Amino acid sequence: MEAKTQTWEVMPFIVMVIMEGCTIGLTIFAKSALTNGMSPFVFIVYTNSLATLILFLFSYLIHSNDRSVLPPFSFSMFMRFLFLGITGITLSQTFSFLGLGYSSPILVCAMGLLIPSFNFLLSLFLRKKNLNFRSSATLFQVMGTLISIMGAALAEFFKGPLIRPSSHQLRHAQHFFIFSSTPEFWVLGGLLLAAASFSVSLWNFMQKGTVKLYPEPMKVICYYNFLGTISSAIVSIMVERDSDAWKLKHKMELILVVLTALFGGVIRPTIQVWFTRLKGPFYFQIFKPFGIAYATIFGVTFFPNSLHFGSVVGTTITGIGYYSVMWGQIKEDEDKIGCDESSDSLDKKAPLLKENKEMQV
Repeated sequence: MEAKTQTWEVMPFIVMVIMEGCTIGLTIFAKSALTNGMSPFVFIVYTNSLATLILFLFSYLIHSNDRSVLPPFSFSMFMRFLFLGITGITLSQTFSFLGLGYSSPILVCAMGLLIPSFNFLLSLFLRKKNLNFRSSATLFQVMGTLISIMGAALAEFFKGPLIRPSSHQLRHAQHFFIFSSTPEFWVLGGLLLAAASFSVSLWNFMQKGTVKLYPEPMKVICYYNFLGTISSAIVSIMVERDSDAWKLKHKMELILVVLTALFGGVIRPTIQVWFTRLKGPFYFQIFKPFGIAYATIFGVTFFPNSLHFGSVVGTTITGIGYYSVMWGQIKEDEDKIGCDESSDSLDKKAPLLKENKEMQV
C-alpha cells in the first residue's frame, strides 16, 4: 500500500516534467515549420479547428449522462466566452507564433514566465488587491515582478555570445532544422511574445470569474475554443489572401497540426483541470520554468545559431522572479484561508459566550 501511495504521489510530478518537455518540443517543431514557409495564421486556424472538434466530442462523452443544472446561456455569458476566445486563442496564439517566427524557443520561455507578474500588475490596476508592504506575500510578489521584468529585458536586449555545440552536432542540426541558420528579429519577437503573455493574463482574469458562473470547465473550454477559432479564421482570411497559403505542403505540417491540436488543445487543458483539482491551483504553474532546461538542452543539441548566453541567463533570472511571484501568491492564499478559518471559529464561539453570559445572569 505504501509503495502504491508513493507511486501515486510521484506520478503527477513525472507527468508534468514530461508535459513541459513535450511543450518545448512542439514549440521547436512549430519554429521549424514556420521557417519553412508555413503561415502562422493558417496554422492557428487548422490547429484550433481540429482541437475544438475533438473537445466537443470529448465533452459529449464525459457529460452525456450529466443531469446537473447549469445557468442559462445568456448574452453576457456569450460575451465572456467570446472574450476568452479572443484573448486566450486569437491574440495569444497569433502573438506567440509570430514572435516565435522572429526569435527562438528560449525567448518563448522567458516571455512566458512573465504571466504571473502581469497577473499581479493587472490585479493592482483593476483594484482586485492592495499593496501591503507589511505582508511578506506582497513583498515577494513585488520583488518577483521586478526580477522577472529585469530578466526578460536582459534576455530581450542582451543576447550575448553564441553557445556552440560540437561540430558533429552542428552538422546534424543543419541537416534536420533549417531555422538554425536563419536571421532573427529578436527584439520584435520578444515584444510580440510579451504581448502574448499579457493576453494570457487577461484571459486568466476572465476565466476565473467565468468558471464560477458556469461551473463546467470542460464546456467552458469548448465554447471559448469554438469562438476563438472563428475569430482566428476571420483574422486569417483578412491577412492570408493567397489560397496557396492554406494548403499543407508537407506531411510534417499535417503531423504538427494534429499533434498540437491533441496536446495543446485537449491533453494539456484536461491534465491542467485534473491536477488543479487534485493538487491545488498552483501545482500546474510551478513546472513552467522547467522549460528553460529543455530549451537550453535542445538548443545546444540542435540549434547552434539560436542559443545565446545572454538569453539563457536572462531567462533563468526571469524564472527566479517567476517563483518569487508564485510563492507570494501561495502565501497570500494561505493567509486568506487562515483568516477565513479564524473568523469562522470566532463566529462559532460567539453564541457559546452569549449563552454563558445569559446563564450567569
